[in-house]
Amino acid sequence: DPVLANVSSEGSLPRPELQIRPRDDQMARLGITTAQISEIVRVATIGDIDSQLSKVSLDDRLIPIRVQVDRDFRTDLAAIRNLKIQTAGGQMVPLSSVADIAYSEGPSSVKRHNRNRVVSIGSDLKQGVALDTATARFKEIANSIDMPPTVQFAESGDAEIQGEMQQSFANAMLLGLLLVLMVLILLFKDVIQPFTILLSLPLAIGGVAAGLILTQNALSMPVLIGILMLMGIVTKNAILLVDFAIEMMHHGMERVEAMIEAGRKRARPIVMTSIAMSAGMLPSALGVGEGGSFRSPMAIAVIGGIIVSTVLSLVVVPSFFLIMDDLSRLLGWIFGRFVGRKDDELLAMDPEALTHLAAQSSRDVADLEKRIETLEQKNGGRKPFSVVHHSPLAAE
Repeated sequence: DPVLANVSSEGSLPRPELQIRPRDDQMARLGITTAQISEIVRVATIGDIDSQLSKVSLDDRLIPIRVQVDRDFRTDLAAIRNLKIQTAGGQMVPLSSVADIAYSEGPSSVKRHNRNRVVSIGSDLKQGVALDTATARFKEIANSIDMPPTVQFAESGDAEIQGEMQQSFANAMLLGLLLVLMVLILLFKDVIQPFTILLSLPLAIGGVAAGLILTQNALSMPVLIGILMLMGIVTKNAILLVDFAIEMMHHGMERVEAMIEAGRKRARPIVMTSIAMSAGMLPSALGVGEGGSFRSPMAIAVIGGIIVSTVLSLVVVPSFFLIMDDLSRLLGWIFGRFVGRKDDELLAMDPEALTHLAAQSSRDVADLEKRIETLEQKNGGRKPFSVVHHSPLAAE
């Protein structure tokens, strides 16, 4: 296949071997066990095991004495078939009467994983071919071949590592979203509106895909890191819009007007921060400096996600906000009868009204002081009464 390069198999090549297959019916009739056959063949070909060999002492060393039959005898198939083996009744019968003996081919070594035979097939990646592409192509080829039902495919090496990495990335993304959701619920004191901010996250994925397609880059670990970075940037834009709109609604503004005002007032900081982030990532996207090939896909993903999310967030987030507000009111109407009415909260005073109240209080205090001075002059300098003044500002 043109996608795969230097395909090789780590399965051992078949080599000639002497295979002895016992016949169970004859062994049971004569009272012979497989252990007896194994011992007869082992001693005749390679000798007995080391622990049972006699040893000679030479220069303070114990050297085992291994006894083997002649090499010509070991290669003579007729001689091996005529090896004598003792039955349960004490008679000696040839080995060929209880086993089939023949030369055949078999693996030189056997690898196992979870008690299953393993054969590894690997290949190198050609220039410009991503690991996901090669893995998908290998699976496509493997599925097109009529393999026995006992054969199973399992990833190993770089493919296995990338699969584990993608699973870890999904777990990190899920935990990050849950953490952001918890913080937003505490800040907004609402359960529905924080989902407006979370719904803005998929907007960045489209920008990431567009950036990777235009630059012919594959989905890799740096790209996944860039997507994690986009979570904070995209939620920041949505938080600016939603928080300003909620603040305006608390001051009595209608929700549509509040959302329009939020888009008008917050568009400048959103665009400025997005431009700053994109400009900061531009050298990395161009692959400047050492290790630029590793950082370039990450920077391209971040720039594409920022641009698309910035443009769409000014349109999609307000729409989500209005939809979620309708949903919040619907749920409040449905479950409000079970949990009771929400307590009215005192709204904060407008700065202009607060300034006007402070000026009016100052004028009242000055007028009272003048009246007290006039009364003191009429009474000969004596205070006719004491005045305790409570400022409305202090109460506020």
